[in-house]
Amino acid sequence: DGAEVTRRLREWTQIPIIIVSVREREDDKIAALDAGADDYLTKPFGMGELMARIRVAMRRSVQVEDEPVFELGDLSVDLARRLVALRGEPVTLTPTEYDILRALIQYAGKVLTHRQLLRAVWGTAYENETHLLRVNVSNLRAKIEADASRPQYILTEPGVGYRLKSL
Repeated sequence: DGAEVTRRLREWTQIPIIIVSVREREDDKIAALDAGADDYLTKPFGMGELMARIRVAMRRSVQVEDEPVFELGDLSVDLARRLVALRGEPVTLTPTEYDILRALIQYAGKVLTHRQLLRAVWGTAYENETHLLRVNVSNLRAKIEADASRPQYILTEPGVGYRLKSL
């Protein structure tokens, strides 16, 4: 749905988002705005109103000259282009591994619970499937850590979740 798409977009970009929907219920609007939408417009609407809302959203948007690149030690992640490099060499990640890394980058230095990571990567239907997370984090560590058994980037918080080491 629109709220989920908005959440995923907000994980890596701050482009203006205007939700256009037939849903008029207040809780739908709140969910979309809380997910990161800049505005919510219900159908039917006039083209003039839509254009005015687009102009407002564009005025509020911050123009960033450089693409967002996260760097930590030898690890570099270009979030806009979905490119990962270790010591300057490209690292090939599965979409799931990349999504886990992106979620950890978004909250670098902070602990993300198993449930938070599962929701961010697989959605609410999988929030109790911790084995999925463990296997994929293990695979991700094998690709980006010098020694996966002694990780330097993705740290385990026993019984809680994972944390990406902060700068």
